[in-house]
Formats: sequence, C-alpha cells, structure tokens
Amino acid sequence: MKRQRSIEEINEKIMNGSAVVLTATEISSLASNHSPEDIFDAVDVVTTGTFSPMCSSGAFINFGHTSPPTKMKKVHLNGVEGYAGIAAVDAYIGAAQSSDQVQEYGGGHVIEALIKGENVLLEAVGSVTDCYPSPSASRAVSLNTVNEAYLYNPRNSYQNYAAAVNSSSQTLRTYMGTLLPHCQNLNYCTSGELSPLINDPELRTVGTGSRILLCGGIGYISARGTQFNIHKKKNRYGIPVEGAATLALSGNMRGMSPRFVKGVTMPGYGVTLYVAVSIPIPLLDTDLAARTMITNDKIHMTVRDFSDPEHREIGEVTYQELLTGSTEIAGQKIRTVPLSGMTVARESAERLKSLIQKGLFTVSAPVEEYGISLQEPEKSRDEALPCTLCETCIALCPAGALSLENASLHHDPTRCVNCLLCRDICPCGLAKGGYHD
Repeated sequence: MKRQRSIEEINEKIMNGSAVVLTATEISSLASNHSPEDIFDAVDVVTTGTFSPMCSSGAFINFGHTSPPTKMKKVHLNGVEGYAGIAAVDAYIGAAQSSDQVQEYGGGHVIEALIKGENVLLEAVGSVTDCYPSPSASRAVSLNTVNEAYLYNPRNSYQNYAAAVNSSSQTLRTYMGTLLPHCQNLNYCTSGELSPLINDPELRTVGTGSRILLCGGIGYISARGTQFNIHKKKNRYGIPVEGAATLALSGNMRGMSPRFVKGVTMPGYGVTLYVAVSIPIPLLDTDLAARTMITNDKIHMTVRDFSDPEHREIGEVTYQELLTGSTEIAGQKIRTVPLSGMTVARESAERLKSLIQKGLFTVSAPVEEYGISLQEPEKSRDEALPCTLCETCIALCPAGALSLENASLHHDPTRCVNCLLCRDICPCGLAKGGYHD
C-alpha cells in the first residue's frame, strides 16, 4: 500500500519543529542505497533551486503621486523605458528592455539596483488632464519611497532546457550565450537534479498559489508560465528533454535579497536577469519521494544547432555528462559550458530549507493544479456585452430616460431631452444621437 501524508500534517510538523527537510541534492545522494519508502519515512519536505537567466521577468511599480499630479504616459528608470499604460503612476519594467543610451544596461540592472536598496532616476512624461495638470516628473525613487514594487515574471523556471551548439564558421551571440564556431562549445542552462520542476515532473504539488522562494524572499506561483507545454518529449524516466512546463511567478521586492538576483548582459545579444527560484516539494507519498530521488545521469537534454534557422536537433546528452566538462556529439568532442549559477542555486535551496526548519515557511497546496491531466475549460458561448453596464449614464441622465432592464440598457425616447450628456460621459463611446443604442 502506498504510504501517504497530508499538507496539514507536514505543516504541523514544521510549526512544532519536528519536520525533516533535505535539499534535492541531498536526496539524490541517498538514491543509490535507499528506497522511496526509506526517503518517505525519513523526510517531509525536499527543497529545490535554480539560478538562471530568465528574460521573461519584470517588475510592477507604483511610484506614488507627484505634486502637482502627473498622469504618466512615458516612463524611464535610469534611462530604461517602462510600460506606463496601466494607470497614472504605475509602470511595468521588463528585465530584457535595454537602455536608450547604453545597450548593455537594461531592466534587469534596474531591478537589481532597486532590490539592492539603491536610488534610480524616474523620468516621466505625462498626459495633461483636468485632474493631472503636470506634464512631466523627474525624481529619484527607491524601494523606500515607492508605494509598492512587485516582481511579476511571466515565464520562469523551465522544467528543462535544450543545450546549444554552433556548427557554422561564424561566432553566434544568442540568448544561450556566445556560441563559438565549429561546435567548440556546448552551452546548457539548468540545475539538473536540483531543478524545481524536475523533482515534481507531473506537477502534483506545484500550481497557482504555491508558496515559493523568489530571489531569496517569499513569492508565489501566479499562473502557468507563458510557453507552458507539458506535452514535450520525455525520456524513460518521465523527464522532459527540453522546455515543457514554465511558471509565472510574483513576489514583493522589499523582501528579496540582492544575493539572489543579478542583472546581466549576454554579449552581443542583450540584457536579462538572473533569478533564483526555490520550490518546496512536500513528500505526500512514496511516489513523490521516488521522483525527488532523480539523479543527474537520468536527466537528458536535447542538443540543438543554433546555426540552423530551425535550431535542428543533433543529439542528446545527460546532465551528468555535461558536468564532466566535455561531451561527444556526432563523433566530435565538445566543451560543455554552464549558464546556470549552481553555487547560488544551492544557496537558495539551503535558504529555503533553513526557513522551513525554523518554522518561518510552511508549504501550501496549489489552488489550481497544472498536472498532466490538465483540461482547458470550454470557451463561453455567451454573447459579448454591448457595454460595461456601469450605469454611469443612468445615474447622470437628467431626464431619467435610461434604465437597466434584463441586463440591457433601455432608452425611453419619450423622456429623452437630447442633451447629449450620456454621449459625453460614456466610457465605452457607445452613445449616439444623445442616447445609448
């Protein structure tokens, strides 16, 4: 019979200080002489970690109102453009956005600077309105002065990632780093047996609402990451050989540590952000215990040639091979080059382990699961609303000619005085000829 325990039982042990927590690396080292039943009986939570360039990252920031108020239309932070089409003093800065002046500096560097506690220069151009009379704003901001600042990363923590080579005669500058000609190097980017989603490949404990460690602070899984694909090719151990699942992550920047985030520039390609992510895997049963016992020799990665427009597949390697410093593809010995920072990935996993052991971090069940049985909801066949049904026009109509009936806006032409007020104040722009159609 499969042995089981609940999230609640694990959290009770965490709070009374009796929970046993090991990192995924420590679990893997026990795999050769322990059974899944042994691991399940001895361990409650396994912590994972990765520290890799994650371009699809960024931050939402609310700067607070200026005096006089500015409705920010264009925003730059240290010369890096943010997206200001959210609200008057909110903006989103993407990690991969480059500075207008210095291409080697970008959003990732700005995010790092803020987490380090530094001031950054906010420059904003505004749209002048009756309630926002100031056409511009310029001031230094930091995490101490802004209202709120959250990392919101649409796509982090790939379950696995393909390795890259370059068979052409020209050096290639890519998101996988510099690829030397004639397959002189093979670049790879994963933390292997420590990687979060490799330790729970069916995503049984990972989903919306799961509490995680993001850049050293408390974060959460917000949604499936963009480019989420659980149907990628898997090896015989059930591990995808590239891509597959990704996660959208969020967290308050004020709780993050500069030790676990780094803005960088991929030479000749662009800027990005190294992000540390650690996810706890609660051992709910022996099957999960067996999954966390995965070792590097059982993790395979596709090798792709980036000199080909389609990045054609030219081979497959194990993570264990990559760690030796070289591998052989099509009879050619190639140096292997890691992009992930394993030292910081291990530190992040250890940090999460320590927080759990001290009772400062409990594990959480996802409120939405992403597992292999995922079914997309049927799309609604309901008709679209003709307007927002906000009732602004009804409230302000001086003649009482407008009303809401059966979730539809009704116009009484016998009352309408054709003052056109509804046309002027309608946020949907639907008023015509003095009334709503």
